[in-house]
Amino acid sequence: MSVSGRSRGFGASTTAAEVVDGVDLHGRRAVVTGASSGIGVETARALAAAGADVTLAVRDTDAGARVAARLEKELPSGSGQLAVGRLDLADRSTVAAFVASWHGPLDILVNNAGVMAPPQIARTADGREWQFGVNHLGHLALASGLYPALAAAVGARVVAVSSIGHLFSPVVFDDLDYRYRPYDPWTSYGQSKTAIALFAVGAAKRWADDGITANAVMPGNVTSTSLGRNMDPEQVAAAIASGDLALPPQKTVEQGAATSVLLAASPTVEGITGRYFEDCAQAEPVTERAGAVAGVAPYALDQDNAARLWDVSETLVR
Repeated sequence: MSVSGRSRGFGASTTAAEVVDGVDLHGRRAVVTGASSGIGVETARALAAAGADVTLAVRDTDAGARVAARLEKELPSGSGQLAVGRLDLADRSTVAAFVASWHGPLDILVNNAGVMAPPQIARTADGREWQFGVNHLGHLALASGLYPALAAAVGARVVAVSSIGHLFSPVVFDDLDYRYRPYDPWTSYGQSKTAIALFAVGAAKRWADDGITANAVMPGNVTSTSLGRNMDPEQVAAAIASGDLALPPQKTVEQGAATSVLLAASPTVEGITGRYFEDCAQAEPVTERAGAVAGVAPYALDQDNAARLWDVSETLVR
C-alpha cells in the first residue's frame, strides 16, 4: 500500500479521472456537497464514472438537477446513478432534513462545499460567523447526522476539503464568531479551514472502531470555481501585493478534484486516516507560514485542538 499514491505517479497534475482509472465503486453510495459547480462537479463525475451512486447535495436544487442531467449525458455506460438533494449548510434545518431523508449505508462523504472571504462579516441563520458556520459547523452537523449510515457501510470514507488558507489562522477558541475582535475575511477563512482539518483528525479518532476513515485535503489553486464569488477583488489584489496572500500554482478543476477523489476512492490510501493531503500526497509540516504555498500547520493536526473543537462544535450544533 502506498500512503501517497506516488507509486502510480499521482501528483499535482493528476486528474480525478486518472485517480479512478481501474477503480470499481459499483454498489457504493456517495454524497458530495457543493456539487453544482467547480471541483464538486468533477468529484461527483469521477465517483459516478467509477460506478458509485452519487447524491449531489446542493443549495440550489435546480442547478444541481442541471448538473446531474449534463453528467448523465457525458458519463460512460455502466456509471453510477445520480440524485440531487437540498442542503444549505448555513441553515441547520436543511442539514437535519437531508440527514432524515437518507436511508441505508453511506460509503463516501465528501464535504466539499464552502464559502470564501466575504469582505464584510455575515452570519448564519443561528448567528454563527458565516465562514466558520458554513465551512465547518454545517459539515460537522451533516457528518455527525450521517454517522450511523457511515458506520453501517464497510470501510466508509469521509473527505473534508480544507485549504492552504488554513495557514492564515488557527482556531481562536476565545472568539470563534468575531464578536470581540475586528472581522478580517482572511483570518476568518483560515480559521474555518483549520477547523475542517481538525474535524478530520477528530472524526478519525472517534470513528476508527467503525472502520470509518476521515482525511482533509487541499485541492489547490483552482480559479475557475464559484468559491470566490463573495470576495472583494481589490481586497484580494491588495493582500497579494502585500505578501499576506500567497497562491500556489493554478490547477484545472479536474486536477483540483483529484486529491478529494484519491481519499474517497483509491485503494492506495486504504486505512489511512486523520491526515492532511495535497497534490495526491500527504502534506509536509510547515515551519514558516509566511508566504507558504504548500504544507500543513502543526496546529491543524493537533489532537488536543481537535478534541476541544469537537466538544465545542457539538454544543453549537445541538
